[in-house]
Amino acid sequence: MRLSAPLERVLRVLLEDPAEPRYGYDLMKAARLASGTLYPMLARLQHEGLLVSEWEQPHTGDHSGRPPRKYYRLTGEGIRVARLELADSRLNAARTEGTAPTRRPATGGAW
Repeated sequence: MRLSAPLERVLRVLLEDPAEPRYGYDLMKAARLASGTLYPMLARLQHEGLLVSEWEQPHTGDHSGRPPRKYYRLTGEGIRVARLELADSRLNAARTEGTAPTRRPATGGAW
């Protein structure tokens, strides 16, 4: 999996509460992504078996006119992979953020 910045944001949102299904518009707002970025990403994750989706069941007597929502949630494998990828991303970021040793003059040496 190639962890892009948008994918990282989506995975972080989904991992906030992995048992809680999230619908598309909610994910768009939380991850600050456009639908053209989010939905292809969700389709890829689902194709890879890392995400499942299901349509909201219509409520009897619901006359709100709102179309049913499609809910998404990470699978067990998706949770495992997402956590590993995010941890690896943090490790790589730490490596590139100047964790190289700083040169300092030696102190406390015997003369």
